[in-house]
Amino acid sequence: MKKAVLSILCLVLILAVPGHAAVKTYQVTGPVLEVTDDHITVQKGTERWELARDASTKVTGDLKVGAKVTVEYRMTATSVEVKPAAAKAAAKPAAKKK
Repeated sequence: MKKAVLSILCLVLILAVPGHAAVKTYQVTGPVLEVTDDHITVQKGTERWELARDASTKVTGDLKVGAKVTVEYRMTATSVEVKPAAAKAAAKPAAKKK
């Protein structure tokens, strides 16, 4: 009985805690142009991609300038500013009947 209650409690907690699985991930692949403690710059075609990184960024292998890498990243909103609705155009005067 205790195992059943514990199992149900664990299931409820798992479902109640929002997960990060719903956040879509993206990738960019190319040679590294620059690496610092807080960012990595990758060349993708003619574009330079500068991606932020921190101590929690997992790095596998020797990350250095010139290395070909695939960087997995997420796009997350940091702020949202809602603009007021645009004013509607002035109503046109009704046509006069002759």
